Amino acid sequence: MNALLSVSGKALRMRRVVRAASGKCLMVPLDHSLADGPIAHPQQLRQLVGDIAAHGGDAIVVHRGRARFLAPDVLSDLALVVHLNGCTRYAEDANAKTLFANVEDALASGADAVSVHVNLGSKTESQQLLDLSRIATECARWSLPLLAMIYPRGPGLGDRPQAELIAHAANVAADLGADIVKLPYSGDAASMADIIAGSSLPVLVAGGAKLPEDEFVAFTSRVMNAGALGIAAGRNVFAAPKAAPLIRRLSDAVHGVERRAAHLAA
Repeated sequence: MNALLSVSGKALRMRRVVRAASGKCLMVPLDHSLADGPIAHPQQLRQLVGDIAAHGGDAIVVHRGRARFLAPDVLSDLALVVHLNGCTRYAEDANAKTLFANVEDALASGADAVSVHVNLGSKTESQQLLDLSRIATECARWSLPLLAMIYPRGPGLGDRPQAELIAHAANVAADLGADIVKLPYSGDAASMADIIAGSSLPVLVAGGAKLPEDEFVAFTSRVMNAGALGIAAGRNVFAAPKAAPLIRRLSDAVHGVERRAAHLAA
């Protein structure tokens, strides 16, 4: 019975993150403020989160302290992913990530899931992998989904092909106990499709650098056609002049027009 309850608890939380009707996810990471500084005035950020919920987004990513400033009613229609590690842009080693919260902290913040960032090939890779593994153990205990954000990024990578490195990153996430993996784009749809097909975990593709709106929507469509679980669209959303219409377009690309309309009408 305990095992059944544990599995059901994670499954219920996962249904908050991944929309049941489509089996896909439009995630908007908003955790950049720790590394880069303010991404919006507090009132603008609250409005942005409201727009994400109202126009077809499925989940946001924030640090545990930022979760305190979100309106509870908005989170009734939006999954909360609490990010557990990071660094600022002023760090001596920007690829190092310090763990500064745990699963219980995230649960106390109302989290539906947690995320951990790992940079493969970095000087502190071993500590980051250990942190990910320990958080996976906590997530199993508390029946909380774990998103591993894994990037090949550091001096230890050599000249290996990018697609090979990203495929390795996906395997690391599965081996250490994550439930979903967020990966950078490989550079072309064919190799990304191969990476996704070879992954044991559902793959969210990172939105990457800021693009013109039409280009980013087209990029999202390519990612979805490659078989991704969804897109993690951070700066392309929070830095958009008008976020609401862009979120609608991204939701259509991720879920399909009819499914977005049905979800918003529910």
